[in-house]
This record gives sequence, C-alpha cells and structure tokens, in this order.
Amino acid sequence: MQDLLPEKKARFRLIEDQARRVLAGYGYQEVGLPILESTSLFSRLVGASTDIVEKEMYTFNDRNEESLTLRPEGTAGLVRFVNEHGLAFNQTQRLWYTGPMFRYERPQKGRYRQFDQIGVECIGMEGPDIDAELLLLSARLWSVLGLSSSVTLELNSIGDAASRQAFSAALVEYLTRYKSD
Repeated sequence: MQDLLPEKKARFRLIEDQARRVLAGYGYQEVGLPILESTSLFSRLVGASTDIVEKEMYTFNDRNEESLTLRPEGTAGLVRFVNEHGLAFNQTQRLWYTGPMFRYERPQKGRYRQFDQIGVECIGMEGPDIDAELLLLSARLWSVLGLSSSVTLELNSIGDAASRQAFSAALVEYLTRYKSD
C-alpha cells in the first residue's frame, strides 16, 4: 500500500481528467462500482482456478459470514452491474470505470497491493472494428498524456479454442520426445 503525497495525487487527478475527456469523446459513459463485491462474483466470472482467485484476492467474511472481496479488477463488477441494471438486453454500451483495485502480490518496486486502474468495456459489441476503436482510444490517451514517444504497443493473440488445443497437443508431443533429457 502507498500514500499519495499532494504532487502525486495531482498527477493522478490529471490523468483521470484527461482520460475522462478522451473517453467522453469516444462516447463512453463513466460508472461507479463498489470496492467490495461478493467473492463468488470473481470465482464465477474470473475463474475459480485462476491465480487472481486462488492467490491474489483480499477476501474475508463479514459479520453475517458472507464472503467479501476487495475488487482485484473491474471487469467482473462491471458485468454484474450491467446485468443487475438491465443494460445488456438488446443494447450496446460503452462504459468505463476508475478506482482502486487490490491484489495480494509480493510487493516490489513499482508494484503495490493497492493500485488505481482505468478500465473500458464495450457491451454488446464485438469484432475487429471495436478492437480498432480501443486501440485508437489508447493511442489518443497516450498522446494527450504526452506518452506517445515512451509507449510501444505490442499485440499478441492466443488464438481461438481450436488453435490453442492444437498448439497444446503439438507442444506436448514435442516435449515428450525430450522427457528423459
């Protein structure tokens, strides 16, 4: 955890304000999400066997023995928000959120257990056009923040389910030949 001195808090506020302007220009609406969520939300939406759920969440039982978690990321809470408020039914939404997130990670230089995150989610939209929009939005934000010359965007893909399965089988077959080495 870290304290934010006035100068650093002012920089955070500037980043958030610039992001707010850029996101509004792309038609995104800001939503507020709770810092505490039911633990089951993350198990269901992030995956019970992921490192986040198994190793990195701050989880505790409240006085009613309900398991609660300090949010480790924003997507799961936003999905819950969209479903609870009926925003997904035959609609498209461009939503964004900001705020503190919490992960139980080994502290190291530049990595803290509490960190601030800005996240965007496109509900009811898919395909390369929305991917391109998010890339352009990111590039615009980097430009507005004066980071364009300091940031490199590297794209990667893990492929679709069939490609991943074929790759996994080929990798196992290849490594099996060297098992005794």
